Amino acid sequence: MTANKSFRRIDAASASQLLTRDNVLILDSRDPASFNLAHIANARRLSSENLDATLLGTPKTATILLYCYHGNASQIYGQMFTDFGFAEVYSLDGGFASWQRAQNKNTPPKLSPRLAQWLLEHGYPIDDLDAIAEHGMTPLMRAGKLGDIGIIFELLQAGATLDTTNSDGNNALWLACVGGDLETIDILLRAGIALDHQNDNGASCLMYAASTGKHAVVEKLLTLGADPTLRTLDDFSALDMASTVECLRLLRRVEQELVQRV
Repeated sequence: MTANKSFRRIDAASASQLLTRDNVLILDSRDPASFNLAHIANARRLSSENLDATLLGTPKTATILLYCYHGNASQIYGQMFTDFGFAEVYSLDGGFASWQRAQNKNTPPKLSPRLAQWLLEHGYPIDDLDAIAEHGMTPLMRAGKLGDIGIIFELLQAGATLDTTNSDGNNALWLACVGGDLETIDILLRAGIALDHQNDNGASCLMYAASTGKHAVVEKLLTLGADPTLRTLDDFSALDMASTVECLRLLRRVEQELVQRV
């Protein structure tokens, strides 16, 4: 094994060039639902369950391209493959999100008649899945707010961008929290949207849900790992902003659990 070598980080354009070569093994370390929703052509899922088999069963001469949601986990795997003796290992900077953005710029989206009709009905063009309407609302944000799960799936499959924000700096997850549909929230998070994204005022989705008394949303976000310790630019936390007893209890319970771990 070689400890003095490292993998290489490359952008989406360089990854596209790399994939024109033979003998490139593409490994996707995202969760199964996200992988099934959309992935780079010919990619295989990589997980802790099949990591050893992949390391042992892949020829060291293979070129390895790794990607995850946003380019963090793939770097960890990249170093593992390099340490194990693979000579040519690459990690995709920005993860699958950056790959989708790059593909969207070069390839017109493939839309079902249903999605095309939905876009037109809501005032969006059919050739731009990240088009901005009033208040900076993209199609994914609007579908998230409406809780239209079928349209959300189609938008994600067609390549809609997850990290776009509106005029207040909120992402599509925030709008899903406004709508309050828990399954919508779950789908967006499985697709890789940022759970703890903070808007222009430093407010997170958890803070919004707490401040509006949406205790079911607060519970869902906490269950999925939302950080209750984040603070706004005015130094308020989700606990400070809790507007109902139910939200207060949920956040206090998590706060106590955090204190016990320290």
